[in-house]
This record gives sequence, structure tokens and C-alpha cells, in this order.
Amino acid sequence: MSNATRSGFEGGLFLPFKGAWPRIGNNVFIAPTATVIGDVEIEDEAVVMYGCTVRGDTNWIKIGKRSNLQDHVVIHVNEGGSPTSIGHRVSVGHSVLLHACELQDGCLIGMRAIVMDDAVVESGAMVAGGAVVVPRTVVRSGELWGGSPAKFMRPLKDREKEYLVRVPDQYYGLGSQYRREGIGVPEVPVFEEKSK
Repeated sequence: MSNATRSGFEGGLFLPFKGAWPRIGNNVFIAPTATVIGDVEIEDEAVVMYGCTVRGDTNWIKIGKRSNLQDHVVIHVNEGGSPTSIGHRVSVGHSVLLHACELQDGCLIGMRAIVMDDAVVESGAMVAGGAVVVPRTVVRSGELWGGSPAKFMRPLKDREKEYLVRVPDQYYGLGSQYRREGIGVPEVPVFEEKSK
């Protein structure tokens, strides 16, 4: 049997908006069913899994080095307000919604959580699955927050701190395996900026 046709294996759908194309770093995995639109920067070694939508149409989005967006994450921004900034080595669980917020280096957002406008999740913090972090909330480093609306629950345990460090490497390894199998290798069109 031959692998003569491999349509649909390439990395994601990349769309421009207002002349801005997504910018993708090196060794990035973007699943074939992910959609990345407009003013979005995805740094080296990041992983964007199946069904994710990253929509930088009315402001910018940045995803840091070796961060991972698990299946069905949705990221958007606030027009005339805040962008969405994700630091390095951040883990964003399945079906999370991020809107115009800041996730600092090494934090983790649990499955189906929501982080809203101008909220900040500090480095080394964790948001529990299903939590709703309301606008302008600050989740402090080393803390676990949960509930709706999210509130401080307790300091992180040592095993949870270790988990924050371990997950980005696990997802990078998984993304690398997909890439070795020819799946999700992004081929983003490169266009020269028009002369003004």
C-alpha cells in the first residue's frame, strides 16, 4: 500500500486578517484541525492540538515557547482592550476558553476552565478544571484556584508543582512524534509586507 496522497495531514488552517498572517516558530506542532487566524505568534516548540481556535482578529495573541494548547482550546482577544498573552511552558487543558487574559510562565489551566478579560494567572499557579476566573482577577504564584467564580483554594502541593514542570515536556514530546509521522507540520504562507 502506498502513501501517495496525504492531504489533510498538514498543520492546521492558517488565515490572514487585516493583512496579518500567523507567525509560527521552529519545531511547532499544529494539528490539522486547528485554526489560527490573524495577528498570532506561536513560539518555538509549542503544541496546538486538535480542534483549537486561536483568533487574533481584533488584537494580538502570543503563545510562548514549549507551551501547549490541548484539544478544543479557544483563544480570543478584546477589541480596543487587551490581547491574550501566554508565557513559556504553559499548559492549557482540554476545552479551555481564554479571553483577553495573561498566563505567565509555567502555569496550568485545568480542563474546561474559563479565564476572562484582564485576568492574570501568575507563574507557577494552577487553575482547577471547570473554574471561572472572572475579569481582573489575579491568581497568585504557587496557588490553586477553583470554583465559579474562582477563589483561592490552597497552596500547591509539591507533586502539583512537579506536574507544572513535567506537562510541557510531555506535550512537546507528543507533538514531536506527530511531526515525525508527517502530521501537523505547519506550512504557513510567507508574504512580504507591501511597500507603504
